[in-house]
Amino acid sequence: MRPPAPDVVVLDPAWPTRALLRAQLIEEGYDVVATDAWPIPREYLRSGRRPRAFVVDLDGLPNPRNVLDEVCSVIAPNRVVVVTAIGTMEIDEIREMGFRAIARPTSVSDIVAAVAAILGP
Repeated sequence: MRPPAPDVVVLDPAWPTRALLRAQLIEEGYDVVATDAWPIPREYLRSGRRPRAFVVDLDGLPNPRNVLDEVCSVIAPNRVVVVTAIGTMEIDEIREMGFRAIARPTSVSDIVAAVAAILGP
């Protein structure tokens, strides 16, 4: 039997940030899968295994526009939290695509709160 789909997938190329965010989300009671590259493992792209929420940190992510375009095919944009980064995409452009955008500087707790707003209590 397959394990259930994770609550959250975190895509963040930077190990320290990814680890801190994953740890805090787990502390809050969410099942979390974290990865450093797109595409995420195929098992999380299949129907029935898709996450309930997705976090994408644009800092250091190659081709952020392409990644966000592809993320839309996996999960509804309103279930995705995008953390901005200088030199990638403007926050207004991200929001126009339907994503929940958080501008830097930000904190892990801000990102966790945005995920909680998507997933509910």
